[in-house]
Amino acid sequence: MLNKNELLNLYNLPIDELIEMSSAITKKNFGDDVEFCSIISAKTGKCKENCKYCSQSIHNKAKIEVHSLLPVEEVKKAALSAKENGATRFCVVTSGTKPEQEDFPKILEMIKEVAQIDGLHSCCSLGLLDEEQVKQIKEAGCERYNHNINTAESYHGEICTTHNFSDRVRTVKLVQKYGIEACAGVIIGMGETREQRIEMALELAELNPTSVPINFLNPIEGTPLENTFSAIDEEEILRTICIFRIALPKSLLRYAGGRTTRFSKEYQKLGIKAGINALLVGNYLTTTGAKPEEDIELINNQGLCVSKD
Repeated sequence: MLNKNELLNLYNLPIDELIEMSSAITKKNFGDDVEFCSIISAKTGKCKENCKYCSQSIHNKAKIEVHSLLPVEEVKKAALSAKENGATRFCVVTSGTKPEQEDFPKILEMIKEVAQIDGLHSCCSLGLLDEEQVKQIKEAGCERYNHNINTAESYHGEICTTHNFSDRVRTVKLVQKYGIEACAGVIIGMGETREQRIEMALELAELNPTSVPINFLNPIEGTPLENTFSAIDEEEILRTICIFRIALPKSLLRYAGGRTTRFSKEYQKLGIKAGINALLVGNYLTTTGAKPEEDIELINNQGLCVSKD
């Protein structure tokens, strides 16, 4: 494992050299397959946490469509549609610090319904969980749990003060304890330094998640970070992807939120060459993503193929 100073030195390499280095790591460990997954916001808004980037926080003033827990059949229908668009994983996402007690049985039904769809893996993202809840989602059929660290521990207090960085790490370790794959990623471009992006990569390397979603801040009007759009440019994003691949050689690196607004098509292609080998396809939680057929074309044009597993 490289240390912080070694990764910082690599950050400063000529970009072509850095891409070739990270690309070779991806090719060695993953070949030509790219994993597609899709999500649904099964419950949106009214979150009590004060994360500065988030449109769903009650502390912020973003205008979004708020809704309580969706019907199970609606979630199943969305999962089947995701499968038709090439996704092999479908993630049920709910807003809030943790699942409401009255919602949890219905959420377990959603996880079960997705798990029963042939060729589709069931995933979820429900916030902070306790041990009993982890056991129950495992029994329901959840194979992978998303819980992002979001930013570096040293910067976490600048982004959120209603929970700690350690709370997030605890949940990631807890799902791994019960044999559920961890999906733990970050949001870059929130005002953090290059050194703190290296810190994120090393913190994730310690957790060894199966999947690492890389989100790019999509500044949303009504949030404290609405004017942070220019905090990071495309080349810096690309260098960050390379460093994450070098630090996390055997984790899937996933394009996630903000990709279509912060990254041009040409840079998206370079990011895939550098080490991105998984995509969140379709729409995100409260923002719009690329059309699935566009992502299939993006992958095929790189000489890669959508994973069927």
